[in-house]
Amino acid sequence: MNTLMTIPADVRLAGRSGQFTQPTAGCAPGFIQANMMIVPQAQAFDFLLFCQRNPKPCPLVEVLGPGQVEPACAPGANIATDLPGYRVYRDGELVEERSDISALWQDDFVTFLIGCSFSFESAVMQAGIPLRHVDQGRNVTMFRTNMACAPAGIFQGPMVVTMRPIKSRDVAKVVEVSGRFPLAHGTPVHIGNPQTIGIYDLSKPDYGDAVEILPDEIPVFWACGVTPQAVAQASRLPLCITHAPGKMFVTDILG
Repeated sequence: MNTLMTIPADVRLAGRSGQFTQPTAGCAPGFIQANMMIVPQAQAFDFLLFCQRNPKPCPLVEVLGPGQVEPACAPGANIATDLPGYRVYRDGELVEERSDISALWQDDFVTFLIGCSFSFESAVMQAGIPLRHVDQGRNVTMFRTNMACAPAGIFQGPMVVTMRPIKSRDVAKVVEVSGRFPLAHGTPVHIGNPQTIGIYDLSKPDYGDAVEILPDEIPVFWACGVTPQAVAQASRLPLCITHAPGKMFVTDILG
């Protein structure tokens, strides 16, 4: 990893300039990374309620006021420019991916920053537990599940999870370490047989990149902040803007 990318502001500025368009896994270790969901103010209360009812996939880091682009968790940053990638959904359909959403910005946009499991990865690796997607420079593996989120207003849909293969001997340790990070989804929501949660082929993720699972490893699943994207599709939300999967907003908050 480029040494400059250990500093949150450098990650954000590289995203703003278009020089960095990769997943942020491994960047700025020790700092909280955030998924992002932007909705018009008319839908903001319902989405806030959705987050409160579903704290595992949607742990709130910050909610910005209508039209606000500079978050308190990263002074000087700009929500509309500083992520490595954005997705735009209309009527539940993904219509485009962009590197900058300034041209789409509306004064009634409300931004939700939601904790990300990337934030606990440096602690997991410091505990001596390797993470294959980080070692291979890949995006984390993500799946839609059969676990329904608690609905709120127009928002309803399935939970999305991340999956990391963990050696059997390390599962208890990774549960303990990730549990220290409630803003990063905390402890896993499922360990072992993926079919129990509606996942039938670990080689075909819904988002991110597939990684190999070795014979001495167990798939471990954490709630994921990509859940709002699945919910936006299931709810046929008229308009929302999200981060591209794996391409997070990096805050100045130490985890």
